[in-house]
Amino acid sequence: MRSENEITHGYKLAQSDPEKVWGWSTPAGQIRAKRRAEMIISGADLKPGLRALEIGCGTGLFTEMFASAGAHLVAVDISGELLKLAHARGLTSDRVQFLEKRFEECNIDGPFDAVIGSSILHHLEIKDAIFKIYSLLKPGGVMCFTEPNMLNPQIFIQKNVPWIKEHLGDSADETAFLRWPFRSLLLNAGFEKEEIKPFDWLHPATPVMLIKSISVMSRFLEKIPVVREFAGSLYIKCQRPKR
Repeated sequence: MRSENEITHGYKLAQSDPEKVWGWSTPAGQIRAKRRAEMIISGADLKPGLRALEIGCGTGLFTEMFASAGAHLVAVDISGELLKLAHARGLTSDRVQFLEKRFEECNIDGPFDAVIGSSILHHLEIKDAIFKIYSLLKPGGVMCFTEPNMLNPQIFIQKNVPWIKEHLGDSADETAFLRWPFRSLLLNAGFEKEEIKPFDWLHPATPVMLIKSISVMSRFLEKIPVVREFAGSLYIKCQRPKR
């Protein structure tokens, strides 16, 4: 049922402007997207010779940025309609292989040096997804994602009030995460060297004239204990043990 809902949601998004709905197309949104991509590229150590799985690649916005690091990507999405937009980016097959399939069906494509993604895990059955990611990684492989933070007031309302969720273009089943329970999930799955930190106070709708000042303030707030817990997103990184 959840998969069917996500396919239907992907079709609806593709009929409009998905990146506008997600908030990535505004000036502030573009800065946010670039920062997330850079965090994931660095965290997963994406580079030539490395093979990574991107879950929920959607329109390929992040795929294109990830591919710039030189790693070979297998980018999967459950929505064929969104993948049409990803293919239109013209990324070469020696750098990116797009696949229309459920993440849960990626067995034959692994194992991978890294499993990555932006704002996708909260669309999945998270416990099953974490164990699946573990199974797809090589020993020593890295999982690296950015996800919405449930402690952020806007995110809390958006993910828990159905009519607001629908109005803002969310799918019916998506949620957000608290970092402490998420850390427990990672440890229970067998991951180590886990790092989960709240970040990002820059809203996609931020006026251009305020982007610089709010970006500076955001980096400052991310360093303040307690206050940082209410940032909009979570950076998640961990490693499958080498043995």
